[in-house]
Amino acid sequence: MLRTGPVRTGPAPAAAPPSPGRHRTVREPRIAGFPDEARNGPLIMTMPSPTASMAHAIRALSMDAVQAANSGHPGAPMGMAEIAVALWGPRAGQARGHLRHNPGNPHWANRDRFVLSNGHGSMLLYALLHLTGYDLPMDELRRFRQLHSQTPGHPEFGITPGVETTTGPLGQGFANAVGMALAEKLLAAEFNRPGHAIVDHHTYVFLGDGCLMEGVSHEAAALAAAWKLDKLIALYDDNGISIDGQVTPWFGDDTARRFEAYGWEVIGPVDGHDVDAVDAAIARAKAAGESPRPRLIICKTQIGRGSPNRVGTAKAHGEPLGAEEIRLTREAIGWEDAPFVVPDAVRSLWNSNVAGDTAQTLWDAAFAGYRAAHPDLAAEFLRRMAGALPEGWQAGLQQAIDAAQAKAETVASRKASQLALEGLTAALPELLGGSADLTGSNLTNTRHTPPLRIGADGQVKKTAPAGAPEGAEATQGGRHINYGVREFGMAAVMNGLALHGGFIPYGGTFLTFSDYSRNAIRMAALMKRRVVHVFTHDSIGLGEDGPTHQSVEHAASLRLIPNLAVWRPCDTVETLVAWGAAVQSADRPTALLLSRQNLPCAPRDADAVAAISRGGYVLADPAEVGLKGRPRAVILATGSEVSLALQAQALLARPENGRIPVRVVSVPSTTVFDRQDTAWKRSVLPDGVPRIAVEAGVTDGWWKYGCAAVVGLDTYGESAPAGVLFQHFGFTAQNVADTVRKVLGG
Repeated sequence: MLRTGPVRTGPAPAAAPPSPGRHRTVREPRIAGFPDEARNGPLIMTMPSPTASMAHAIRALSMDAVQAANSGHPGAPMGMAEIAVALWGPRAGQARGHLRHNPGNPHWANRDRFVLSNGHGSMLLYALLHLTGYDLPMDELRRFRQLHSQTPGHPEFGITPGVETTTGPLGQGFANAVGMALAEKLLAAEFNRPGHAIVDHHTYVFLGDGCLMEGVSHEAAALAAAWKLDKLIALYDDNGISIDGQVTPWFGDDTARRFEAYGWEVIGPVDGHDVDAVDAAIARAKAAGESPRPRLIICKTQIGRGSPNRVGTAKAHGEPLGAEEIRLTREAIGWEDAPFVVPDAVRSLWNSNVAGDTAQTLWDAAFAGYRAAHPDLAAEFLRRMAGALPEGWQAGLQQAIDAAQAKAETVASRKASQLALEGLTAALPELLGGSADLTGSNLTNTRHTPPLRIGADGQVKKTAPAGAPEGAEATQGGRHINYGVREFGMAAVMNGLALHGGFIPYGGTFLTFSDYSRNAIRMAALMKRRVVHVFTHDSIGLGEDGPTHQSVEHAASLRLIPNLAVWRPCDTVETLVAWGAAVQSADRPTALLLSRQNLPCAPRDADAVAAISRGGYVLADPAEVGLKGRPRAVILATGSEVSLALQAQALLARPENGRIPVRVVSVPSTTVFDRQDTAWKRSVLPDGVPRIAVEAGVTDGWWKYGCAAVVGLDTYGESAPAGVLFQHFGFTAQNVADTVRKVLGG
């Protein structure tokens, strides 16, 4: 049990909630920078025993789990324990703390969102989830960092109940939280009605020095201020330590002034080990200020708090304390219980099941009133939060596909994407678009997606819906976000929007800038979230901007990310199908790689149109160019190079070229094609027939299909008009035909 008074020499009395009037004194080494300099050297902190016991439970579980795993990060959980108590623990005289959540239903729509951006401190979150009553038994804490446990090394969405996002890559959790807070603001503007605030919750995020060093924190923080996200509260663990030691030589930012310059309200510094001080700071952050804006609470802490020899040192950050130091820590904080044992008295202080169930019951009753007054809105809200698509949405898409095939227009696939979005954004109000300062190039806006604008009062500005008569009521909030030149921030914010629920976010930039977004794309794939990336200007076909902007390796690179669907369509029809697949992919993100230059519409019958969704299909057999018999070669192509493959097929069918029968296979998505069954793959790529691939990019990814040759580009591009570049690098029908002849020995 926890000692809260003098050391006892006899048997411990039966467990009971510690008396609020008793205190425990803890002495720690000197630490500079606390607001109250009288607390320095040695720091003496006296806490009421209930909050002490709650904080020490986190410390004990964290150091025990890390020790059992022989790996992990005990320092942050031990240093942030009191901050966690202030946010998650019950407040004096109240049934619950600041954080409104329900351990019995981690998916309650109106719960507060909590993000541990400094995800290496995962045992802090696991301890909180276990102690407050989530379905995370002690055995899972014992299995910390073990195969198939619910307590992986860093928090993972979908693995542990109560984990809102996967964190570990520093700064991204903070950006995810910005996306969650934006989702709350937009959904409240769309669904709340007078007397019915069904969307009304906060987003809290813990972050550390590393998160603030990462550039994505700058991008996300600036956006949060621009959007006036007044229900976003960040608590900064300012302990001054990273893996390499004291951060002063490489992190001298004035964080308070930095965030004030963005437009945040900064509270503190406060003593992060004073529960009452942090509690008061959170209460102030939640109160309506003079202007709507996000809040940063700076909490001065000691990493590894409680450990006599590791506190305030880099060694507390990322390695077990060791058996002897754990023994000394237990003695220092007065924790006498065995590893992974929490006294019932402490559990009773933490348990939030009753409070959580009560909070949701009150909301359920409020929602019932909302449903009675606004039944259609209530049904739409539930559908959106469930991630279900509305009935009949595909009918309009299929009509657009049929019409595009019939018209056979020559259109850039980026323009075809916008045509697809015109219909989809009308049918799916959950589609929330945007661009990283390239709207006119990415073509991500439509008539149904007015730009998002936030007024000085923090409210979402509204316009009349598209097609409404003049003078119609302004009811349509913005659905297209100007992210500015912030590709990484955009991608990470979109992940937060998708995680919150209620939206399918999509955002655009040039394909070459996907490098900026890559880690956030990877995180979306890891979390199985439906996010759509619109990457235009996909090859040397963009022309004069030159090799800095011409994607060569990017398509192949993105295809390497597991669970990411990558589409590079060859025309309007394939682009429409790709968008339909992206919208339906509830458990994976999608990257659409689109051309700047115009692309001809490929001829195809209804069976071929239906086969596009399989990622690779037979576009043209020899009969299409007047030849009989089996093909002697197969040309695989994707995107803008499909038209070259068709032209090469026609050249090879000429008498002077030997009437060589060739099959053309369009592969708009290698990632989707690779998931097809063996029978389909063999029907498209028959055994024993030589294969030649064509793509204006690196060749590596095509050899896995058993190609005898690849017409590709394993160097950087040049600055010149697109037509000149295609000729210069051999992307011509004649070169493709010659390559086929060489493979066949001709």
